[in-house]
Amino acid sequence: MNTKHQDTRRTLLTGLCALAALPALQGCFPLVAGGAAAGAIMFADRRTSGAFVEDEGIEWRTRNRLQERFGSSANLSVTSYNRNVLLTGQVPNEAARAEAGRIATGVENVNGIINEIEIGGISSLTSRSNDTLITSRVKARFVDNQTFGAHHVKVVTENGTVFLLGIVTRREADSATDVARTTSGVQKVVRVFEYVSEDDAKLLDNRLTGGKKQQ
Repeated sequence: MNTKHQDTRRTLLTGLCALAALPALQGCFPLVAGGAAAGAIMFADRRTSGAFVEDEGIEWRTRNRLQERFGSSANLSVTSYNRNVLLTGQVPNEAARAEAGRIATGVENVNGIINEIEIGGISSLTSRSNDTLITSRVKARFVDNQTFGAHHVKVVTENGTVFLLGIVTRREADSATDVARTTSGVQKVVRVFEYVSEDDAKLLDNRLTGGKKQQ
C-alpha cells in the first residue's frame, strides 16, 4: 500500500471515529452542523450543501420526537440521506413500528421513509458494539477497493444487517454491495440508494471538485 493510499485511509477512518461521537452531541446540532468537520464531510458529498444540512436537522428532530414518544421501550436509529429517512432498530410490536414511521413522516422536509424497524427485544450492547465494528470494516474495505468513491456511500449497520445509502451509479452500487456482503460479520445487505447515470455522477463530482480531477 503506497503512502498516499495509507494517508487517505487514515484520514477517512479518523473521520469515522469523530462521527461516532456525534450522537452524544444531538442537543448541539447547530454547532455540529456549522463546524469544520461537517464542512469537510460536506465538501466530499454528492448532496447539495442545503440537503446535507437539512439531513442533519431531520435526524436531530426525528430522534428527539421518537425518544419523547418511546423512551427506553424501544431502540431506534435515524439516518437521513437526501431527505429520505431510514429507520432501524427494535420496537415491541407492529403498532409501535407503524407509529414510529408516522412520526418520522411528519418531520419537516422529509421526502420519504424506509421503515426497517424490527419487532422484538432491544439489541444488547454487545450487538451494537459488533455493529459498529462491522461498519468500520466495511468502510475500510471501501477505501481499499478503490473502484468507487468510499465517501459516496453511507454505511449503517443494525443487528448484522448493513444498509447502504448514497447517490450512486448502478456500477458503484454493485461494487459497494459486493464489498459489503463479503465483509466479515455481515449477515445481509440492503441497498437504499438513489441512482444517477454515469454522466450525472461526473457532473456532481465536478461540482464538488470545481472541475478538477478527483484523486
